[in-house]
Amino acid sequence: MNPVSKSILRRTLPISIFEKLCSLWRELMEIEGSSAILLNDSIIYPEITDISEILGAKKFYLLLSSQLCALLQGTLNDSSLSYQVIITCDPQAIAEFTHKLEQHLDNSSPWRKRLIPYIEPHLPQSNPLETHFNSRLWNILVPEFSETSDVMYEGLRTCEPVEEALRQQVAQERLLNQLIGQIHQSLELSVILETAVRELRSFLEVDRLVIYKFREKYLSTSESEKIQNLGGLVTYESRVSQSIPSLLNVVAEDVCFATIPEYQHKYRQGEIVAIEDVERQYSASLCLSQFLEKYWILSKLIAPIIVEGELWGLLIAHQCFKKRQWLESEKAFLGQIGEHLAVAIYQAQLYAQVQEQKNTFEQRVIESTQALRDTLIASQAANHSKSEFLGNMSHELRTPLTCIIGLSGTLLHWSQEGLNLPVDKQRKYLDTIQNSGKHLLDMINEILEYSNLQSGKYVLSVRYFSLTKVAKNIMQRVSDESEHRRINLELDLQIEPQKDSFSADPERVQQILYHLLNNALKFTSKNGKVTLRVWLEKNQLCLEVEDTGIGIEEEKIPLLFESFQQLENSRRRVYGGTGLGLALTKQLVELHGGTIEVESIINKGSTFTVRIPSQPQNKAKLVSQSEKNQALFTKNKTIVLVESNEEIATLIGELLTAANYHFIWLMDGTKVIKKIELLEPSAVILDKELSKIIEINDSLKQYPETKDTKVLILRNEITSKEWTEISKMGIDDYLIKPIQPNLLLKRVNALIFNNNES
Repeated sequence: MNPVSKSILRRTLPISIFEKLCSLWRELMEIEGSSAILLNDSIIYPEITDISEILGAKKFYLLLSSQLCALLQGTLNDSSLSYQVIITCDPQAIAEFTHKLEQHLDNSSPWRKRLIPYIEPHLPQSNPLETHFNSRLWNILVPEFSETSDVMYEGLRTCEPVEEALRQQVAQERLLNQLIGQIHQSLELSVILETAVRELRSFLEVDRLVIYKFREKYLSTSESEKIQNLGGLVTYESRVSQSIPSLLNVVAEDVCFATIPEYQHKYRQGEIVAIEDVERQYSASLCLSQFLEKYWILSKLIAPIIVEGELWGLLIAHQCFKKRQWLESEKAFLGQIGEHLAVAIYQAQLYAQVQEQKNTFEQRVIESTQALRDTLIASQAANHSKSEFLGNMSHELRTPLTCIIGLSGTLLHWSQEGLNLPVDKQRKYLDTIQNSGKHLLDMINEILEYSNLQSGKYVLSVRYFSLTKVAKNIMQRVSDESEHRRINLELDLQIEPQKDSFSADPERVQQILYHLLNNALKFTSKNGKVTLRVWLEKNQLCLEVEDTGIGIEEEKIPLLFESFQQLENSRRRVYGGTGLGLALTKQLVELHGGTIEVESIINKGSTFTVRIPSQPQNKAKLVSQSEKNQALFTKNKTIVLVESNEEIATLIGELLTAANYHFIWLMDGTKVIKKIELLEPSAVILDKELSKIIEINDSLKQYPETKDTKVLILRNEITSKEWTEISKMGIDDYLIKPIQPNLLLKRVNALIFNNNES
């Protein structure tokens, strides 16, 4: 490259910058006065009409004087609204341009004679005008370098400082564009950081450049923990020579930073720290001075990497062989790189989160798919069990019915024929008919009770009762069966007389005991033993039924309490029954908020243990079950749900419809209150914001037709304090999402029943 081409600046500049350059040339002319020459395209156009073809530019400014010669040329790009600009102070280039002008001017032109002295290269001496021109040109083209112009380029030829600064700016932009392009193209953070460290060290011509990452706990520490948690480690490094000690994975001792005032605060504020002499800067800290000396650190430049407002790490440049005075341009550029790295780190974090969410979603899909498969298998098994159950029930019902029909037919036949059966035979037939009828009634009651429990129609009738009386009654009830089977039946009553009273539903407690004892007697062989133990533990009633029967295999114990599950087909035929007794027992126990456990050893026997907590009296009114059922079936059973979520509405609708309620679903709208008033429901379920709920509730209370309508609200969560405040506003009850079917039905039943009682 020849000297002329080296001293020519070629740039694409906005129109506004080009206008500032034109103003600079006019400003120089005013300083020089009449002794200087300033020509531009407007002045020459009347004399040279084809100037752009001759000179190669549409617009130009030419300054000629004894102190400074400078040429500005510009060609407008209409599409980008910018100028292709050429600036030169080179004597040879200016002489050639002046000579072309002089040749195309008419001999009579006043400019031709004035231009002749400048058609030969003219080399001005260094002077104040040249310095002023350099400074002004610098401020216009490279404003960020203006503060260091006198230091960097003292003694250089005119335009050379600007040319060098622009060349450096181009190199910076190229490195930034390379880094930005890599951020956009790659999500591999390690590749981006490694490239940035390597290229930046080379560009800044430093001895070592590192990325220092703080520990995770540092990112959100409180003020009191700053000193203890300042540590981190170097994760990326580039060195100009392998002889320089490596800082990779080195952890600086936390106590070394304690002597640095406002250590993390200045970096959190985005401050860039330049230290020319670390020995002098950190002379007060022996620990830090020794650390810096060990790793050859003479000067350093530090820029923070701030990711989403949190200090992630530091970008640090080291001089290891000689001290260095850091330039403002270097500080600014290191800060720019730190900002772009922060973008790359944040982008990588987002990508990691997306990947984690994707993996979580995929895992959920797998789990959901497996759950669906398991549900399908369970459904198929349940259908198979139900089919077997129905087949079995036909046998169980047919046997006593055959006895009833057969024996009653025999008695009828003998009476019609006028014949007399022996009295003992008649009594035997009648006993058999009665026992078969009772057996049928028990099976039907089991099925009906199980159905009622499943549909949520059961309501406990809680009251105080005598444990001794209940235990003795149930023993008396099953005594005939134990005698028939020749099984020893024992009662172990561990209740003190003064603690005999207990609060629960006595009928359901007897039902629990009946099913457990009946099950024990059914599977215990002749001459075996069945024991009922009753005792109290703190506020719990404990019931234990132990037998010496056939026992249960451990892996089959979980199936005991499943609906329509029988452990062995052969056992069904031998022992009979509906197979719902234990399932019904478990639900009755859980209705009391209790638990049931079982231990069993094959051929040695089983032990069932039930624990029932004492029931608060305010949980149910002291009325009979028949009264409650009558209230439920005679009361208006219309329930309105105001819900915008279709899935929740579908679930609630199916549950309430299955429980024989008239269910109406309303989407959110401006007329929802008017619709509720027209429907006059017994209860309203609201899943809305609290303000909307209060508005609907207040409107309902204003009208006689809806003033008694109960209001149940759905919430994601609610504290006891919040519920106290809400209940004072007239809301009757609440339910926490996700919806639990049994709890929903209990709450709705309680609301409607209480409404009927009131």
